Amino acid sequence: MERNLEKTAKCFGITRTVLIKLMREKGLITESRLPAFPVRDREYLRVKDGSWYHHEWGMQYSQSTRVRQAGIPWLAEQLGLDLPAIPADHRDVA
Repeated sequence: MERNLEKTAKCFGITRTVLIKLMREKGLITESRLPAFPVRDREYLRVKDGSWYHHEWGMQYSQSTRVRQAGIPWLAEQLGLDLPAIPADHRDVA
């Protein structure tokens, strides 16, 4: 499972803007909000490539950062944030 930066911020109970600010201060992402060390941090963060066709300007391309599942506890440690609570699994209750 992967999350964009907005959904990741909600996991920590902060806004996307605050998450981006903290990640920039720690040198985890660049000014363009992409991973600063994509190879080193590939288990935690990845770049999502997107494209779409615009009727006037042709193919348009974009990139954005996605946080992998293993990146949630890693980010919490890197940024000094509290880990989100794990929801209880009630499926085994008789």
